[in-house]
Amino acid sequence: MEQTFYSNGKLLITGEYLVLDGAKALALPTKFGQYLTVSSVENQEIHWTSLDNDKSIWFQETISFSEIIKYKKSENQSVKSTLVEILHEAFLLNPKFLNSSEGYRISTELTFPKLWGLGTSSTLINNISQWLQIDAFLLLKNSFGGSGYDIACAQNNTAILYQLENGLPKVEKVNFNPNFTDSIYFVYLNKKQSSKTAIENYYKNQKNLEADFPVINEITTAVLNSNSLEEFCNLLDKHEEVMSKILELPAVKDSLFSDFDGTIKSLGAWGGDFVMAVSKENPTAYFENKGYKTIISNKDMIL
Repeated sequence: MEQTFYSNGKLLITGEYLVLDGAKALALPTKFGQYLTVSSVENQEIHWTSLDNDKSIWFQETISFSEIIKYKKSENQSVKSTLVEILHEAFLLNPKFLNSSEGYRISTELTFPKLWGLGTSSTLINNISQWLQIDAFLLLKNSFGGSGYDIACAQNNTAILYQLENGLPKVEKVNFNPNFTDSIYFVYLNKKQSSKTAIENYYKNQKNLEADFPVINEITTAVLNSNSLEEFCNLLDKHEEVMSKILELPAVKDSLFSDFDGTIKSLGAWGGDFVMAVSKENPTAYFENKGYKTIISNKDMIL
């Protein structure tokens, strides 16, 4: 019997990095995501194929059950090693799936280009968790790490407020549909940013951030409730200013788009993936002239 599972991609609008330590964040699930299809085969092994959105194979491997069961964590960061680690942690949460005399044929298919960074790993972890009926937040924590906001987006079809309280995820479904969404665009910066590396760097350089949490929480609430485009842009600019000081990095508008007539907000890990551009006029020509060809409107990106 063939089973198919699906999970939404994600964009973190506010609270990047600080969400790891309990700040309140606004996150939006995307219209893009990932499928996982499972069927049975002979032998105790998994025949795994990962497809990009254009149906091209970007990873293919046969993994024995024993490789998964006996997996030991190492410095190896290959795709196979990361996948086996996730499957090993899934096995620890539900050993039954490797007790069978049969194996599995598993295929994954993204509906967005892999390099976009909309949640290749989080959608995979959530799909595996659906298949094996285990806690996706726990599987993420035990394998890949992170705050879990991306898992919450994978599981919800509406905007969410996300916060870790005593290390446990708190998810609140909210309505984020201001009357100025036609002025919101998402621009791909032509390079993928490793979430795992960004998180590691954040923790290496971490300072006392307690004073910044209330500011970010206040901005997050205000962004959700903002009634005008001007207010929304001012809040995003303030958020960029706070995070620039914390990370000791220039805001993306200052470093790449200083002549842009509007607001630009980094999303998730600074320095890659997507930014949010807010402009009264359609900014497509501006970004294309600077070499950024992927500009997606809010209605085409957000679920």
